[in-house]
Amino acid sequence: MTQRAHGPSGDEPNRSSRPSGTDRPVMIDAGSELDPVHPVGLPAPADAGRGLTAAEVAERIARGEVNDVPVRSSRSMSEIVRANVFTRFNLIIGLLWLIMLFVAPIQDSLFGFVIIANTGIGIVQEWRAKKTLDSLAVIGEAKPTVRRDGVAAEISTSEIVLGDLVELGPGDKVVVDGRVAEADSLEIDESLLTGEADPVLKRPGDPVMSGSFVVAGGGAFAATKVGREAYAAQVAEEASRFTLVQSELRSGISTILKYVTWMMIPTAIGLVLSQLVVKDNNFRESIARTVGGIVPMIPEGLVLLTSVAFAIGVVRLGRKQCLVQELPAIEGLARVDIVCLDKTGTLTEGGMDVTEVRALNGVDEPYLHRVLAALGASDTRPNASLQAIIDAYPVPDGKDWGITQALPFSSARKYSGAAFDEDDGRTSAWLLGAPDVLLPEEDPALTEIDQLNQQGLRVLLLARVEGPLDGPGIAAGALPSALIVLEQRLRPDARETLAYFADQRVATKVISGDNAVSVGAVAAKLGLAGAEHTMDARRLPTDPDELATAMENNTVFGRVTPQQKREMVAALQSRGHTVAMTGDGVNDVLALKDADIGVSMGSGSEATRAVAQIVLLNNSFATLPSVVAEGRRVIGNITRVATLFLTKTVYSVLLAILVVCFQVEYPFLPRHLTLLSTLTIGIPAFFLALAPNKERAHPHFVRRVMRYSIPSGTIAAVATFVTYLLARHHYVGPGSLDAETSAATLTLFLVSMWVLAIIARPYTWWRICLVAAMGLAFLVVLVVPWLQNFFALKLVGAQMPWTAVGIAVIASAALEYAWRLVSRRFPV
Repeated sequence: MTQRAHGPSGDEPNRSSRPSGTDRPVMIDAGSELDPVHPVGLPAPADAGRGLTAAEVAERIARGEVNDVPVRSSRSMSEIVRANVFTRFNLIIGLLWLIMLFVAPIQDSLFGFVIIANTGIGIVQEWRAKKTLDSLAVIGEAKPTVRRDGVAAEISTSEIVLGDLVELGPGDKVVVDGRVAEADSLEIDESLLTGEADPVLKRPGDPVMSGSFVVAGGGAFAATKVGREAYAAQVAEEASRFTLVQSELRSGISTILKYVTWMMIPTAIGLVLSQLVVKDNNFRESIARTVGGIVPMIPEGLVLLTSVAFAIGVVRLGRKQCLVQELPAIEGLARVDIVCLDKTGTLTEGGMDVTEVRALNGVDEPYLHRVLAALGASDTRPNASLQAIIDAYPVPDGKDWGITQALPFSSARKYSGAAFDEDDGRTSAWLLGAPDVLLPEEDPALTEIDQLNQQGLRVLLLARVEGPLDGPGIAAGALPSALIVLEQRLRPDARETLAYFADQRVATKVISGDNAVSVGAVAAKLGLAGAEHTMDARRLPTDPDELATAMENNTVFGRVTPQQKREMVAALQSRGHTVAMTGDGVNDVLALKDADIGVSMGSGSEATRAVAQIVLLNNSFATLPSVVAEGRRVIGNITRVATLFLTKTVYSVLLAILVVCFQVEYPFLPRHLTLLSTLTIGIPAFFLALAPNKERAHPHFVRRVMRYSIPSGTIAAVATFVTYLLARHHYVGPGSLDAETSAATLTLFLVSMWVLAIIARPYTWWRICLVAAMGLAFLVVLVVPWLQNFFALKLVGAQMPWTAVGIAVIASAALEYAWRLVSRRFPV
């Protein structure tokens, strides 16, 4: 399994492909009094360092001692069906539908069939999204390395059994609870569980908790709790489930529906009393017109379309190998105005090449090559920088130096090291890491290093030291021996991606553990605006407000520690910014967790993938613009269609109130409003919700929708009711109510079409065709006799229909004025 962790100068390196198996020293023996390899109550294997045998694994599986927590990336099929079927509004509409089936013709019950069709569409689309999520989750699933019968192999997390010996390396997440069996300078970060930011040095016998992750060193632990008994199992399962909550869009729609419910209940009661008690009409027709007044108040399709838009977004991104672990992340990234990038793995590829080794202080160059080869052999999990050294300076056959001590890289230290017994019997100890950390500020070598950094090259310092590597102040007396110059490989798609964010007015901040000048040079090569504004994070202010100012005024930051990354994100958020953080190394985990949106590379460490909302399985930073575009499509289009739905709600409520106040029959039957809703809202909303939309996401969803819906609905209701009152005075005799309804329907349709025409802007050929097709469909209903009868729509005479058209024209002009006035007087 390929993982990433921090390299000597702050990069995110690749784990070696060499097996780590049993070549790591076992720090305790199996026969010791405390046997952490095997849980209490079970007999210890003959050789604890070799892990369980096949027979022991089979025995534990038979007893059910397996890590069988069903972590899902999406809702189950039964949950999808329940969520789409059993809603508050479906219940209301279902009851009204049943009533209509008994008291009115089938055409007055069409709204019920529409709800069934819409709910079916929602279930199918979400099921497609579930399949995409589940398949991508399998692809992106981290597989821990487990040692059995002395052989290390990757297995699924769900296949771990009680007592398994699980190997750990930098960036690995602890997947079940256990006790440390082997430790090689093993440091584990438990901050996601305990809130304690400092890594904890683990020794054999120490407990480890699921949900923590390795920041330095390596080792192995024995599983003592698996399945739902593990400390973080329930939390991890819940966090990884499919969710549609915790987003402004979803919470805004919930708020709107709550207000609609409050308005609908008293209005519906008043309408029922008005039609059944006050007016002495045919009972069945009174029931039908009452239901016709209640049904359009419910914006049931709004929730459905939002779910469908999100689900289709997941499917579209899934085709681009982008795993969206939480659906609101699509929306969240569209709202982002600052993207914080880690250089390695994002702007540059993981691999590097050694271009030069410059000897210092007269050290013999062939001897330096032997030292570098020995350092490479000392780490069973080399990072990208060390792997480049291994490739350039392999160990000569049969000439291994004995390793007496090893110090793994830590992103806090910025260096690693090892001590050796050399061929001639001498001993030596070395550090390899960031020159500006290991050298004093006045050292003349820093000038030479700065010149190399300005060329975008990475420079590591090899220094000889005396004393134990983990001793205090060991770096203070380091004697510089060589500069190792590494060339980084730029991602071919990074330039275009940075240009996209600049074009979209999204600020980019490069935050790296590398030297700030070197990072700035790389960013400048990729055309990042402001790349010349570099800052060494060691000089950043600690005051949050001053830190926020520094973050806003600079673009490139180097020598950043993991805790500083977290503080940087918090500082930007304190200024009202929506922050996305990308990364693939263990040093990025805390910042990814705190950012509004965390984006991890698929080849990144397991810990980063666990906390990120979005995982780029193809490891391509260039996929991010697709996620941003998908989020903007969802938000922009849902805002459009929400205005359509809520305009209908507003005019339905106002019409009902006017009917109650004027003590007249409700002008519409359910079939009329079903027709209007289908042509002016249902069909257009579906196409508009899925259309391309590059408009930048804006906050205050509820205010943006209601500021247009209220005046539009009011104008539509007043115009329709005026037409209805005029028609009541114009038509007399049998069939007058049908003629009055037809005239009112014509006005309401034309006004609603104008609302649709406004919302469809800016016009494209397909939007014009969409609006025109809806108008043509209504015209067909008016002129085809059997459709006239089916929908009870027949315009009588010429005077009243043209009056209805004239009122609609005046109302449309009022709509145009109202929209412009609202945009000018009440900007969001």
